[in-house]
Amino acid sequence: MIKMDDVLKRIREFHGHLGPFAALGFRMGRIANSKLGEKPFCKSARALTGTTRPMSCLIDGVQLSSGCTLGKGNIEVEEAGAAQVIFTDNDGRYLMISVKQSVLDRIRTECTKENEEALAAELFYLNDEELFDIDESSAN
Repeated sequence: MIKMDDVLKRIREFHGHLGPFAALGFRMGRIANSKLGEKPFCKSARALTGTTRPMSCLIDGVQLSSGCTLGKGNIEVEEAGAAQVIFTDNDGRYLMISVKQSVLDRIRTECTKENEEALAAELFYLNDEELFDIDESSAN
């Protein structure tokens, strides 16, 4: 049994279980907040995941951490099948966050029902550079 902090417990509660993609989506939203601001009505997200699990689970993590939600209408889902989310703010800045191929390969080869929570927790605590490719631009 893994020891979970309050954030991982919140992800599990919101999503229904703790899986790698929900944990990664949460991290993506936190990056967006740090670079574009935490006010949820001042940014939007476009998830390129599509609606097929498990990759679509990124969406729940993004909603929970970024404040971009389906209810607010500031998140949309595109059926591109990519582990990528593009955030934009009201000032024209954008931030494209993609899960690194090495991380996707690791999830594909290592994740089982028995170890998905442990793998999700392990990935959650890696640094941003190990998990994501990040491209950002400003309006300037």
